[in-house]
Amino acid sequence: MPSEKIRVIIVDDIAETREQIRRMLQFDTSIEVVGFARTGREAIDLAQKENPDVILMDINMPDMDGITATENIRRKVPFAQVVILSVQSDPSYMRRAMLAGARDFLSKPPMIDELTSAIRRAGAVAHEERAKQPIATVAAPGGVAVAGQSAALGQGKIIVIYSPKGGSGRTSIAVNLALALQSEQTPTALVDLNLQFGDAAVFLNEQGKNTILDLTVRADELDADIVREVMVKHAASGLNILAAPPRPEMADAITADQVGKLLKYLRHVYSYIVVDTASYLTEPILTALEAADITVLVTTQDIPSIKSCNLFLTLADQIKLRRDSILFIMNRYDKRIGISPEKVGESLHHPIPLSIPLDDRLIIAAINRGIPFLVDNKTHPISKVIYSLADLIKDRITKLDVVEQPGTTRR
Repeated sequence: MPSEKIRVIIVDDIAETREQIRRMLQFDTSIEVVGFARTGREAIDLAQKENPDVILMDINMPDMDGITATENIRRKVPFAQVVILSVQSDPSYMRRAMLAGARDFLSKPPMIDELTSAIRRAGAVAHEERAKQPIATVAAPGGVAVAGQSAALGQGKIIVIYSPKGGSGRTSIAVNLALALQSEQTPTALVDLNLQFGDAAVFLNEQGKNTILDLTVRADELDADIVREVMVKHAASGLNILAAPPRPEMADAITADQVGKLLKYLRHVYSYIVVDTASYLTEPILTALEAADITVLVTTQDIPSIKSCNLFLTLADQIKLRRDSILFIMNRYDKRIGISPEKVGESLHHPIPLSIPLDDRLIIAAINRGIPFLVDNKTHPISKVIYSLADLIKDRITKLDVVEQPGTTRR
C-alpha cells in the first residue's frame, strides 16, 4: 500500500450507524474519514467536494438509493471507489451494485477486519486511478483540445469494439461508449477502423475533410499539431473523431504497420482511444486487437453471431490475446428469447457480464438524426448500461494493470 492515507466518506441515513463505522475505523492509521453524508444526493455533492478515495455507501436511503448514487459518483469522480454496505444479501442487489460501478459489497454490520480489508483494496485501486488522471488539457488554435504532454504521456488506453458478425450494433456501441468516456479530465478519441465502409462520423452528424489517411501517411512523423489538424471535433461533447476514408478503394493505402504506429502515438495524446472495426479481420484490425488494452466482443442472440464469436475466441487463444482482456457483451438483448447471456457465456466458456437491451426504435432514430442516444437522453436505460460498460472497462483495465508485472507485456 502507498504511504498516502485512504480518504473515506461514510454514507448512511442513520446517525448511529455512521458513528459506529467511524469508531471501527478510527484506530487504523492508514484510513482517514473525511466526511459523512445522510442521503444519496449529499453523497454526490460531498464526493465532488472532497474527492475521496473510498465511499462506504448504504443502499436504502430516503431520497436516492445507494446504487443510483454510486452511478452518479462514478461518473463525476471516476477514481473514487464505492463499497456498498447493506442488510440486503440478495445476489440481484450485488449484481446491480457491481454494474453501477461499486468496487465491493459487504453485508451489514460488517466485521472490522472485513471492512478495513475492503477499504484497503479499494483504496489501492483509487490511488492508482488518481495517478493516471491527465495533468492538463492544452487548447489548440481553433478551440480543439488535446491532452497535455504531461506525466500521463503514453498512458492512454486502447479499447477495440469488435464483432465477427455484421449488424451487431458495433458502431453504435463504439460511438456511445466513446461519449461516455469523454470528459475534460479524460480526453477521448474515436477511431474508425472500418476502412472501407466506416460511418462512425455519420453517427455523430460530423463531416470533415480529413480522415485516417491523413495521419497514416505521416505515421513516422506524427506530432500533436498534426493530430489536431486532422481530428474532427464533436461540438456537443468535445469527442475527437478520426473518420474512415471517403471511398472504399482508399482502404488499400493503409497498412497494418501504419495503424500500429498511429495507435501507439495516440496513447500520448488521449486518455482513451475507442476503435470501431469491421466484422472481417483485416491486418489493420488484427494490429488494433493486438494493441488493445480491452477488446469488447459483441454478440447478439442469434446462433450465427454466437457461433462466430466462438470462432473468434478460439482464434484469440491461438494468437495469444489474453482472455481477461476480452470483455464479452450481448447487444439487443430481448428477454422473450430463450438464449440468455448466462447460457451463452457458459456455452462459450467466457462470461457475459453485461447486456444491452433491445430498443431498435431508439437506436434507429438516433442514427438517422446523427444525435447519439447518450447525448439526447442520458437517463434512458440503454444510456445507463453504456455508462456501466464504461465503468466495467475502467475496472478491467485497473485489474489488468495491477496484476501485470514490470517488464512483462500483455500479449
